[in-house]
Amino acid sequence: MITFLSGGTGTPALIRGARQILYDSEIAVVANTAENLRVSGSHAAPDIDTAVFLFAGILDTNRGWGIKGDTYATHNYLPKVAGSEPFAVGDRARAVQIARAALLREGKTLTEAVQAQCRALNIGATILPATDGDATLLVDTGTECLPLFLYRMSAGTDTEVRELIRAVPELPAVTGEVRAAIEASDAVVIGPANPASSILPILECAGMRRLLRDTFVVAVSPFRGDFTPDPKDAALMHAVGETPTAPAVFRLYGDIVDVFVQDIHDPDVVEGSLRLETRLLHERQAESLAWDIMAVIRHAVS
Repeated sequence: MITFLSGGTGTPALIRGARQILYDSEIAVVANTAENLRVSGSHAAPDIDTAVFLFAGILDTNRGWGIKGDTYATHNYLPKVAGSEPFAVGDRARAVQIARAALLREGKTLTEAVQAQCRALNIGATILPATDGDATLLVDTGTECLPLFLYRMSAGTDTEVRELIRAVPELPAVTGEVRAAIEASDAVVIGPANPASSILPILECAGMRRLLRDTFVVAVSPFRGDFTPDPKDAALMHAVGETPTAPAVFRLYGDIVDVFVQDIHDPDVVEGSLRLETRLLHERQAESLAWDIMAVIRHAVS
């Protein structure tokens, strides 16, 4: 089995390629929960939802998030009944989030709620939240603290980002289910997602880094020195004291990585990195990168 640490849209794109090589039953996804938040009473978990939609065959792959062909009748009607939302939520995506909120109110853990929804959607892969604790991150803009996902979706690109703050000061713990999945895996792949918002919240779960030190780990940089990153991605990296570059990603991950992958065209140099084509503009590129990564893994564990 291969476990992916997943957040954003880059890792799901890579997983799409991996599904051309592996059976779904051979894939586990540990999803970031730092962007989880309540929207109109429902439980939005963007990175969990993206993984669920992907394996259920309903992901809008053009956008990399949401459900393909979804409608927005509820969101559009809210202003007519004195309601509002900070960003649009699709009707079917909202149904998933409403159902998950109900499962949580019944006393289920987030892991149990996600597992119930995966069973209902006949998903063969293992999809797990990184933690059942509160890993929510807030963005300090100097004038207010915005939930991370709200910052991503609705803040202006010129919004100042001073730092990322934990909503709850205590570090949440990695779950037993995540531990079991990683221990049963041949390798862990850290996908090409922004470390500041998507991967560090997973790595900072109590017990995660120690667990990964005993596992073969491949990490893919989301940044290329010859390509200007999204301003918000850059701002979030600066908030954790780094630049949006491959060397910075390598420094943030530290000693848990066995093979570090950066783009073949990247002018920045990470000593000992594996240079591959990391652009994932279409599924053929994702499959090619997945084949290259799997070749590295099979060589290492054989």
